[in-house]
Amino acid sequence: MQTDLDKSIEKLKNGELLKEKDVKQLCAKIREIFIEEGNVQRIDPPVIVVGDIHGQLYDLFEIFKQSGEVGDQNYLFLGDYVNRGFHSIESICLLYALKIKNPDKITLLRGNHESRILTQTFGLYDEAMRKYGSLNIWRYLTESFDYMPLSALIDEKIWCVHGGIAQDAKLLDDVRALNRLSEIPDNGEICELLWNDPNEQELKGFGESKRGVGKEFGQDVFTQFLQTNNLSCVLRAHQVIMEGYRSIYKDQLKTIFSAPNYCYRCGNSGAVCEVSDKLEMRAKIFQASENQMKNAQTKIWNQNPDYFL
Repeated sequence: MQTDLDKSIEKLKNGELLKEKDVKQLCAKIREIFIEEGNVQRIDPPVIVVGDIHGQLYDLFEIFKQSGEVGDQNYLFLGDYVNRGFHSIESICLLYALKIKNPDKITLLRGNHESRILTQTFGLYDEAMRKYGSLNIWRYLTESFDYMPLSALIDEKIWCVHGGIAQDAKLLDDVRALNRLSEIPDNGEICELLWNDPNEQELKGFGESKRGVGKEFGQDVFTQFLQTNNLSCVLRAHQVIMEGYRSIYKDQLKTIFSAPNYCYRCGNSGAVCEVSDKLEMRAKIFQASENQMKNAQTKIWNQNPDYFL
């Protein structure tokens, strides 16, 4: 017999919206799961690491089609599930439902877009109003974002984070000690973990970011971070990579981008990173789905007569 959770997963995999009460229940349950996870969540390989999704539900389906379903495979998502794309609500609700059903098979890290400020500017806020006619869904989701883990550690050797290393978090224990249960601040360690980028020029140490938030870091401090924490590699997301995957700093820093239809115009390739039980890493490329607009204008509310819309 199908449970309510199974029914929700089936609806979401069909590109359908859940009722508001079901989204509220998902967010309440996922907070209970997130609160038990650490700022540096330990993960055993093998695992498939996924970069930015940005509301591209049908590209998410393509990832599961090519790499295997959650439950059959272990997954680690590096954040930025919402904004930009047409199906932020369906995407994050599906990942929440899969996490609730398979809590040890999927890890969901926080990205810089999992915030109240960015979701008001780049899509989720408007999507909630358009599809549900109120801001309740936006509130449920943004409250749940505060509980997400900040980073993950694969077999003690591969550190995974959305943005990059932070200037004042030189040890993984510094990351473990952070209080993450809040909106993303505009400076400090949590901000930098989710916003920072590598500098591929000649920067030494840390410098200003072109984004206007966070910082850029040089290869020197990155290498020191690896050595200090006995790490072999860092996997991150956060940057648009047209080919889906880029490796720099002597192959010790890898950026994964899994939203090939980013801003509805790229139409390029996305990628995931497969990490084997021996910690061998391989990029798996997939092509952008052509179904991004499917059900994009769906709404499940009709509380007002047409002359109010």
